[in-house]
Amino acid sequence: MEDTYLTLSRKSEGLYKEKGSKFLAFAYPVIDEEEVKEILEGLRKQYYDARHHCYAYILGKNKDQYRANDDGEPNHSAGDPILGQIRSKELTNTLIVVIRYFGGTKLGVGGLITAYKTAAAVAIENNEIVKARVKKKVIIEFDYLAMNDVMRLVKDLDLEIIDQSFDNTCNIHLLVREGVYDLFKIKISEIEQAKEISD
Repeated sequence: MEDTYLTLSRKSEGLYKEKGSKFLAFAYPVIDEEEVKEILEGLRKQYYDARHHCYAYILGKNKDQYRANDDGEPNHSAGDPILGQIRSKELTNTLIVVIRYFGGTKLGVGGLITAYKTAAAVAIENNEIVKARVKKKVIIEFDYLAMNDVMRLVKDLDLEIIDQSFDNTCNIHLLVREGVYDLFKIKISEIEQAKEISD
């Protein structure tokens, strides 16, 4: 089963200037809406004095989760052009935020579309498009005595640990490739005192 998609390799930035207005673009690889929210909140705090924080994102292997936000700019003049840039590169699990500092001269809807589209394009150009694998977030709960077996499974299936806590009952939050998820479920069921729990 094909479990790969195109996304960005890291955070990148872009800049576009027009008639005194500055458009700062930030592009990110993201996993879910929670991460999108955290990034947006961080940028709003950092660039609190900017007039507009417009953004678009696409999530999911099938690109079925997406959103475009004009943040006070005229309808479809900001979010949609940003979204269009993500789509034109066939990216998913990607967020682009364009922050505008108003320069005193109105650009008109056509000018805004060009500015947001160009800023987003520059942020993508300053990045690297990579093929990534679809991963599911899973949590394993296990008894401390099962630690070695669980860690061996993590190593054998090349799973990514995103969080862990070890106490009498241990928890590990993992990213499991979609292509090996069925095998993972079988293997975890074979380990005594270990089970997958949902988020």
